[in-house]
Amino acid sequence: MTGRCGFVAIVGAPNAGKSTLMNRMTGAKLSIVSPKAQTTRFRVLGILMRGESQVLLVDTPGIFQPKRRLDRAMVAAAWTGAADADLVLLLVDARSGATDKVREIAARLGESGRRCWLALNKVDLVAPPSLLPLTETLSKLAAFERTFMVSATTGDGVEALIDALAAAMPEGPHLYPDDDLTDLPDRLLAAEIVREQIFLQTHEEVPYAATAETESFKERKDGSVRIDVTIYVSRPGHKAILIGDKGARIKSIGARSRHELSGLLDRPVHLFLNVKQRAGWDEERARLRAIGLDDPG
Repeated sequence: MTGRCGFVAIVGAPNAGKSTLMNRMTGAKLSIVSPKAQTTRFRVLGILMRGESQVLLVDTPGIFQPKRRLDRAMVAAAWTGAADADLVLLLVDARSGATDKVREIAARLGESGRRCWLALNKVDLVAPPSLLPLTETLSKLAAFERTFMVSATTGDGVEALIDALAAAMPEGPHLYPDDDLTDLPDRLLAAEIVREQIFLQTHEEVPYAATAETESFKERKDGSVRIDVTIYVSRPGHKAILIGDKGARIKSIGARSRHELSGLLDRPVHLFLNVKQRAGWDEERARLRAIGLDDPG
């Protein structure tokens, strides 16, 4: 029997639930998730096996109006992910509906002529009669081949979407080992898990003014790994918030990150965090490359 393999880019506005959907579909935590918009900063690949099909899911950053070099790189990564895919899945928050940003994304997909599907997410939180008008509005902007109603949080409708994607992939050999979950390097994964805890444990502007980079990732003879991560922040006040009273906040971020990483890497982890103030890191090409983004210019 001939196998199938293809790339599916999940695109949408910030907070549509792209990372939650990807984690639900792969059954693994590949993309970090938080209630805040713009959590995902670069493309993350999830490898999904269904029958003879290998579906390569690309979780892209939310598409929004960029202001900084970091923002431009994130939006560029999203559109590059869409351009490189065999199929684009536009995920829309059914509660927010057809916002200006969602319409803009749908229209751009329509103009691209790419193969597109539509998935309305969070349908468990809205009245069913509102879903058909939303579908009709968006279908005028792009020729969606198929439409799905899902809840990434509860899993409703997700299995049907997976089956349909598996059947829609082009025939061809698998590009990754069938037991792989992602192509994300462990170093990048470690930095992302630390950044997730910054999102979850700090508030207001701190998460957007911080980035995490893995400085060293060393295997030890006893099978454990030592990981050193530097957190860059823009202002002295942010550094103080991250460290917390007598170091309490940074200890908590480190402890939860270490626990998460031990499970993901399936081995003991020794994690060391260092916080540095570096004004304008989000405009530095080297910082963007370090977190997996291409410089958009």
